[in-house]
Formats: sequence, structure tokens, C-alpha cells
Amino acid sequence: MSNFNLDNVTSHIEQDFDNSVNRLIEWLKIPSVSTDPAYDADVRKAADWMMNELNGMGFEIKLIETDGHPVVFAERKSKDKNAKTLLYYGHYDVQPGDPFELWDTAPFEPAIVESPHGKKIVARGAEDDKGQVMTFIEAFRAFIATHDDLPCNVKIMLEGEEETGSPSLDKFLQQNKGLLAADVCVVCDTAMWDINTPAITYSLRGLIDAEISIKGPSRDLHSGMYGGAVINPLHAMSNIVAQLHDENGKIQIPHFYEGAPALGDAERASLSALNFDDAEFLGEIGLKQPAGEEGYSTIERIYARPSCDVNGMWGGYIGEGHKTVIASEAHVKLSCRLVGDQDPAKILPNIEKFFADRLPADFTMTFKNHGAAYALKLPIDSPYLKAAQKGLEVEYNREAKMIGMGGSIPAVGAIKNMLGLESVMVGFGLSDDNIHSPNEKYELTCLRRGIRSHAAILLELAKV
Repeated sequence: MSNFNLDNVTSHIEQDFDNSVNRLIEWLKIPSVSTDPAYDADVRKAADWMMNELNGMGFEIKLIETDGHPVVFAERKSKDKNAKTLLYYGHYDVQPGDPFELWDTAPFEPAIVESPHGKKIVARGAEDDKGQVMTFIEAFRAFIATHDDLPCNVKIMLEGEEETGSPSLDKFLQQNKGLLAADVCVVCDTAMWDINTPAITYSLRGLIDAEISIKGPSRDLHSGMYGGAVINPLHAMSNIVAQLHDENGKIQIPHFYEGAPALGDAERASLSALNFDDAEFLGEIGLKQPAGEEGYSTIERIYARPSCDVNGMWGGYIGEGHKTVIASEAHVKLSCRLVGDQDPAKILPNIEKFFADRLPADFTMTFKNHGAAYALKLPIDSPYLKAAQKGLEVEYNREAKMIGMGGSIPAVGAIKNMLGLESVMVGFGLSDDNIHSPNEKYELTCLRRGIRSHAAILLELAKV
């Protein structure tokens, strides 16, 4: 490995930090909402923006088309012919901004405002995932500015469909195995333990996204002429949804728990040792009482147990005022988080059957699968993971926590299964960043220390 000076790199990061923030603001202004076709041009504009940045840093770039939104691929080789090759993964698409009325500032007009930690940037995508992506992009920029080189061969893959379940990713990975070959993958779409304590994520829950629609009468009905004489589809859907869990929080879909491992004493002790604060966790969202599957702590429910939640439910008239109508249809969006060896391919038909078996006479149903991913647990003794721990300790002067994550990153499992690569998942988000919610934010101290950390991690990974 060439002679790289981390002090010079971090000094440049500090001197250039205001410019780093301004670059992030520029990217955040582009509403790259992948789920809504109305934003397709903006999604591509966000990809083009990043390609221009990487091109200016000396990366070879490609915009690779998929069945959906394109993938940004970039590569820059180290001058060291024996250097490791790292694949960095992130995404440039974001969640929709609505409900717009609940934002303090417009979601695609980034604002720098005061926070208990100094200042924060508020915008859709500020943390998930544009701000996180910029932590490693700006680290690369600092190495190139100070050394005109990188300690490792670096490949970057940024997809534009993560927020819609990465539907095109598997095919993309299959078709580009050679292009994406590397020693390890680095993923930034995760969180810290707290503002002063870094974390490395070693496990992810799996995911199922489904949508169910039921139809009763052939048209919307006048509730005075038909009320009490026909089954209301909204009532029918509500009744089915109410049966998803029993009174103890256990999911009632047949065979749902197959493959979900029991929590052993060692894992429970490990989770308990994290000293998770229920009151703080719930207090951030205005609640006091934990809930969920009986017999498990809050952190066990999040990291090590499956879940099933309604994400949206609608039908009938929802505009201003009142309209006395019985809707002909009702709809629900459902997500399940999976653990262990739960198989989404087996669970999906059981969800469909659960709803179909409870459908009233004369009703019809449609069922859509919007994406699925297996749960994932990575080896904690990986030398790359240990290298990342060392890099974080350089910046934070404390040991990084090893944590699970209740969310899902479908790409990590796909990268493991199709490319054979383990992933080092290190990010700098906080639990109160409001990702997927109004007033999403990213603390500027997390951005700054994330950039500095990725610089230190890159040097440590080069030593493996």
C-alpha cells in the first residue's frame, strides 16, 4: 500500500466541509422519487448529477439501464497494483415527500437549521440515502485531492429503485458479475448507536411488501339506499386486518413463523448488554408504552423477531367534507419483516390465502407482490468488519457497537447470493432522523464524522 497520510486527508475534509454540505444540498434539491412515474425525469437527473461529480474526480463512469431506473456505476483504480478492490453500494432514489403539509420546510428545498447537536440539514433524502452516500464520496474526494490516489481500487454502485424494493437489482447483478467483482462490499444505509457511538450492523430483517384489493358491489353505493343491506368492503377489509394478530401480538397467518429461530440465552444476553432504553426510544415518537409480540423485549422485537404491519389502507371518499357513499372497493398495503430462515416465497401465498379465506361471499380479490428479501446475518469475525471497527475507533476513540437492524436492505442479500460478497454495513444515521417521514434530517456532525470515518476505514480495509 502506498504511503497515505490520514492527517492530510482529514485536514482537507475539514477545510472543504462547507463545500461538501453545498454539494449535498444541490443533490437533495432533485426530487428523485422512484415510486412515482411523474418523477422519472428527476430520478435520471439525480443519477446524472452524481455521474458528473464522479467524472470530475477521475472515476470511469457508466449509466447502466435496467428494466426500471438506471444504475450509476463508477470505478477508479489505485496506483498500487496489489490493492484490494472495494464495492461501495448506496441508492440515489428517495421516498415521496408527502404529506407535504407536515413539513416545516418544503421537502425538496433543503434547509440548514439549528439542532441540539449543532446544525442539521432538513430535506427528503438528507439521511436516506443521499447524505449517507456523500460520506464515502467526500472521503474519496479528499484522498484524490491530497494524494491523487486511493488506497484501494474503488467501485461504486448506486441504484435508483431501493425505495421500491429493488425490483431490477437481481437481474442487474446477474448480468454484471464481472464488472462488480470485488473483495468486499461497503454499505452506508445504516445507523449509529447514538450521536457519539458508532455502530456496525451485522444482521438485517427480511422483507415482504404486498398489496391486497377487495371488491364487493359493482359500483359505489348511496349509503341511505344500501346501508345495512350489503357488506361494506371497508368493513370487510378492516375485519380481516384485525385478525392478523391475536391478543398477544402473535401473527395469525398460517405457517408464518416457520424458519424463525427461537432466541437463545446467548443472543438475549448480547441484546440486553446493549442497554437499549425503551423510554428514550418511545419518547422520540411521543409514546410511552411498548407493544408487540408477548414475551419479548422491545429490542428483541426489532432485531430478532418478525413483524406484520399495515402501511396504508384506503377506499371510498376521503376528500374534504362528507360524501355518504359505500365504496365498491377497499385496499391495503402490507409489509412483513422476516428473521432467520423465513422464506418469503412460502409466506406470500399464505398471506394471500389468509385474506382470500376471509373474503365475504360475492367479493373478488387481487393480490400484488411488491418485493421480497431474505433476512441476513453476517459473520462478526470477518477481517473486513474488524478493519471497519478500527477505522471507526480512530475517529470516535471508542469501540463501535455491533448491532442488528429492524429494517431491510434487499441489495445486501442479493449481493451476497449473486456476487458472493460479504458486506460491511456502517452508516451514520440516527434513530430520530425521520427517514420516510416529514422533516427528514441529517445532523451535520454525522455527515462530517461520517466522511472522516470513511477515510479512516478505507485505509484500514486496504491493510486486510
